[in-house]
Amino acid sequence: MGHANDRVSTRRLLCTNLKGRKVRRIAVTAIVLLSSLVIRSTRASDKVEAPEDWATYGGNSSGNHYSPLNKVNRENVQHLREVWRVDVGKGGGLQTNPLVVGRRMFVYTPSEDILALDAATGKQLWRFSAGVPAPQPNRGFSYWRDGRESILFAGIMDHLYALDPATGHPLKAFGEDGKIDLRKDLGDQDYTQNFAVLTTPGTIYKDMIIVGFRAPETQPAPHGDIRAYDVHTGKLRWSFHTIPHPGDPGYESWPKDAWRVTGSANNWSGMVVDLQRGILFAPTGSAVNDFYGADRVGDDLYSDTLLALDANTGKEIWHFQAVHHDIWDRDFPSPPVLVTVKRDGKPVDAVAQTTKQGFVFLFERTTGKPLFPIEEKSYPASDVPGEVTAPTQPLPVTPAPFARQRLTADMLTNRTPAAHTWAEEQFKTFRSEGQFVPFTVGRPTIIFPGYDGGAEWGGAAVEPTRAILYVNANDIPWTGELAPTQAAASEGATIYQSQCAVCHGHDRKGSPPEFPSLLEVKKRLSDAAISDIIHNGRGRMPSFPALQDGGLEAVLKYLGESPGMADLAKVDPQAPSSKTEVGSEASGSKQLPKYQFTGYKKFYDPDGYPAVVPPWGTLNAIDLNTGSYRWKVPLGNYPELAAAGMKATGSENYGGPVITGGGLLFIAATIYDRKIRAFNSDTGELLWEGSLPFAGTATPATYMIDGNQYIVIATSGQRDKKGPQGAAYIVFALP
Repeated sequence: MGHANDRVSTRRLLCTNLKGRKVRRIAVTAIVLLSSLVIRSTRASDKVEAPEDWATYGGNSSGNHYSPLNKVNRENVQHLREVWRVDVGKGGGLQTNPLVVGRRMFVYTPSEDILALDAATGKQLWRFSAGVPAPQPNRGFSYWRDGRESILFAGIMDHLYALDPATGHPLKAFGEDGKIDLRKDLGDQDYTQNFAVLTTPGTIYKDMIIVGFRAPETQPAPHGDIRAYDVHTGKLRWSFHTIPHPGDPGYESWPKDAWRVTGSANNWSGMVVDLQRGILFAPTGSAVNDFYGADRVGDDLYSDTLLALDANTGKEIWHFQAVHHDIWDRDFPSPPVLVTVKRDGKPVDAVAQTTKQGFVFLFERTTGKPLFPIEEKSYPASDVPGEVTAPTQPLPVTPAPFARQRLTADMLTNRTPAAHTWAEEQFKTFRSEGQFVPFTVGRPTIIFPGYDGGAEWGGAAVEPTRAILYVNANDIPWTGELAPTQAAASEGATIYQSQCAVCHGHDRKGSPPEFPSLLEVKKRLSDAAISDIIHNGRGRMPSFPALQDGGLEAVLKYLGESPGMADLAKVDPQAPSSKTEVGSEASGSKQLPKYQFTGYKKFYDPDGYPAVVPPWGTLNAIDLNTGSYRWKVPLGNYPELAAAGMKATGSENYGGPVITGGGLLFIAATIYDRKIRAFNSDTGELLWEGSLPFAGTATPATYMIDGNQYIVIATSGQRDKKGPQGAAYIVFALP
């Protein structure tokens, strides 16, 4: 492979040719499989969604973040007050959408201990600790019940636990003593070298729990298979290969035998299931390496793809690939949402998917037919040797993007004259041509919206009776750049280039606070502490289980050396030194690629604010019947700027909204102002805001006990290192 004409084209909107057959690109096997689907809903667990509970991640099986509760409404929301809080740790981050079933609330601590709380008072009922270091984020739980028994499923690092909801005790019949190892069942490689962590909870269907996982951004990375396990025994029921094996549809969109060595294309953001039809909707992310794809020339199905699978068998029904041959880290960032829209006066069951680019895609649920037009737009080819970018990418014509798409000179910050002058000088050095422009060597390319969206993992909410979609968005540019891989003078420098530079930069300066600088890191952390982070990860950083013994010692030594590039020989990557293997892009090569990403960088001014005019974060309401916007407002602010009169800036935000039958939209999400807000869902008018001890970078939940409606939000200080540090769950209710 290696020439565009040798590749299977999967970018025609109407048709393609997979395995020699003419088929619809987004409906690969729809006709065959739909004819065999049986509408079955025999388990009580398929039907039990009590309106008083918040018993599913995202609120319900549709994933629409909607609750019909209306005790708190537009007329009385201004009287909401904090009624209880539970502090759960000094450090770490919380992204948990709490689960509430009956009178019990289930939450994580920052170290991934699991707590059961009395949902009316906050009193602790039980606590479960796996006894392992667990510094990864975790967004929620899965709950199975059939009217006779119940099971709470919880991911803790790379294991999935089945717990008794009444006691917190592991259910010994599940897997090995109540847990299964998610590193297994991913191929014949040594599973102990896999990083496969469940950050978003699995999806329940009948007597199965279906899971994806978080994977590394660099090689080595496991295949991103989607797997279904028996809820009682933990036995694997089916597996879908997101990197196709020989004979699978889409195999020809990769180099030969790429499935043996290429990783990721994983579902990390979660899934939803149409319980009546038995269709699972699973969005996937990019394949590794994220930013230079010379070893995976082709469109790379099923990376960056919305998959519709038969939930009973894991067989494909249809698919839509949103990014062909992704080299921009444009993962689908959140679960899709099931919704019913009107077309020609008739109801149509649909699935909506938001993206980091700021798009909304809408499809008919059973066939994958687009319900708004999608056009394949041409984009420039890469000028980086070895890279072969896709000539076209799909863009929805409607709705219009909910985040800005191209940074121009008239959008540079005017916060101060000095900041504007600085931004102008920086902008002259950038390539800024909009979406899907390939990276180049030696010149930063603007990614706008940035690698964190647009939309992010919090996902969208939908008001079901009117099919209005609400999505919060980041609106901040980032930059990316490729550089020739340099032959390293030490083993530690080589490992750092291949595993660490993608986040911490080739110069080790990082992009704080998300990607800390590693310059003089040994003055802050001991070798033991650094080793612990490498092996267990922390926050956004995955673990590196394969980095042991001599390799680990080499990296520790390298991190202790003086800053600069003295330890990297500036040589032609075509002629590497004997100490470093550089340059081969052959599938299966263990050599470093010829070109590497120099690190994530936000376009911030010298004072730490986005170097573009606001809004820097928004909240959007889109009518999915028409594709038109109902309203759009800035979301959040920087308190110090607001105090100086610059109030409606919006800010970076993580965590999604919740819609209620009381006509309200609840959202926290904003990093710096430490607020939770309630908006009029019809108009976007701010009706109430409550103060939080830390940032509520999570999705709220709402529930009712004894006639009282409550709103709960997880808060933590991890994303704002300059603000107060800690973690707590805060609950609000009417007096």
